[in-house]
Amino acid sequence: MNDFLHKLPAFVGNHLALSALFVVLLLALIVTQLMTLLRKFKELTPAGLTLLMNRENPLLVDISPRDSFEKGHIPGAKHVLMSQFDPESKDLAKARDLPVVVICRSGQTAQGAAQRLVKAGFQKVFYLGGGMGAWTQAQLPVVKGK
Repeated sequence: MNDFLHKLPAFVGNHLALSALFVVLLLALIVTQLMTLLRKFKELTPAGLTLLMNRENPLLVDISPRDSFEKGHIPGAKHVLMSQFDPESKDLAKARDLPVVVICRSGQTAQGAAQRLVKAGFQKVFYLGGGMGAWTQAQLPVVKGK
């Protein structure tokens, strides 16, 4: 370890661009992890969602496009088009105290919708990481049709 510390300044001096890139990537990783820990909504795995469904009966909101929803969705999920997703709507406002799980095809769009729910005052907000792709890959049940 002592040898490493003695050679480190020489390495940094000889490889300035590489060292700077390392520092930038390390800072980006730290910031990303801190943001994930501090946000007020959480990512669920398919197993975590199953556990939540068995324990707390959450509201499942699927914001996938209509054709994707009809090809397969989680049993009990309510379909809401992303263009019509409004956290302030009367239907969603009734569920403000319930756990709410947002689902989409990949999990990316669901994060934005989850953030909107948090801003609207929802307390227990989750999204399915990996979306329906992760759910079907875990070979969990899906319902086809409306």
